[in-house]
Amino acid sequence: MSGQPTPAHRAVLLEEAVEALAVRPDGIYLDGTFGRGGHSGRILERLGPEGRLIALDRDPDAEAEAARRFGHDERFHFERCSFEMLQQVADRLGISGRLDGVLLDLGVSSPQLDTPERGFSFMSDGPLDMRMDPESGESAAAWLARADEDEIARVLKEYGEERFARRIARRIVETRQETPLERTGQLAELINEAVPFKERHKHPATRSFQAIRIRINDELETLRRCLEQIPALLAPGGRLAVISFHSLEDRMVKRFLREQAEGERLPRGLPVRGDARRGQTLRLVGRAIRAGEAELDENPRARSAVLRVAERLA
Repeated sequence: MSGQPTPAHRAVLLEEAVEALAVRPDGIYLDGTFGRGGHSGRILERLGPEGRLIALDRDPDAEAEAARRFGHDERFHFERCSFEMLQQVADRLGISGRLDGVLLDLGVSSPQLDTPERGFSFMSDGPLDMRMDPESGESAAAWLARADEDEIARVLKEYGEERFARRIARRIVETRQETPLERTGQLAELINEAVPFKERHKHPATRSFQAIRIRINDELETLRRCLEQIPALLAPGGRLAVISFHSLEDRMVKRFLREQAEGERLPRGLPVRGDARRGQTLRLVGRAIRAGEAELDENPRARSAVLRVAERLA
């Protein structure tokens, strides 16, 4: 990666997410998805000299941008890794149980989508990669070259909710016997030909590209492992703010927060006063927040964004 400034990126629900964290000038915060630093920048604006911000991201372009924008700021510390490493980072830095806020902005960033070489988008031709970290793991091209029809169909159906998953998977397997699928343009055209009915204002490849990206980056399992670590890392009163863009992600976040807020219901008959529950670690803060009309006018990609917030109990 070049380390040059990346294409402009608008952080979604920027003000709402930072407000939700209730940033204190002397607090310790963690941005688990630095991206291009929109949320991190706003958090740093609210921190005083004693505050700290730790940022994580597995994208080498994000690492370069973090160094360019905030490398001079002693309050800021960046680690190139997935947010499922959150516990290990917190333990090593001595901040476990001391975090006043954790922010997760899920999904793929605009610069990743808008850079053809990353292979995330069907809008422009590029290598069929889709890895958040292009220096490790299996590319989309490599996976599509080896996965069988059943596995491809399952991924498209489960992660993309694609109704023509089987038809697309069959076409992929048939095509790769003649020529390897190595370009985003190839795959987008294949899907366009395989799908018999087109949705208005939606490219036929939208769901399939999303599903393959989720599979390549193990996004749902990574999110699950991350969420499980967070309650123990937060200080009493510390907040978790999560921005989701995909219904499967949002369902997982919503379920996790509800389970942590409700705790475990105890068996009937036990001599317990009040609510017969235990193990509550979080309380929900407000309702889910979505982008307003002004933000949607400037950034249509914010349309599917959902922000959910919870606070660590004492």
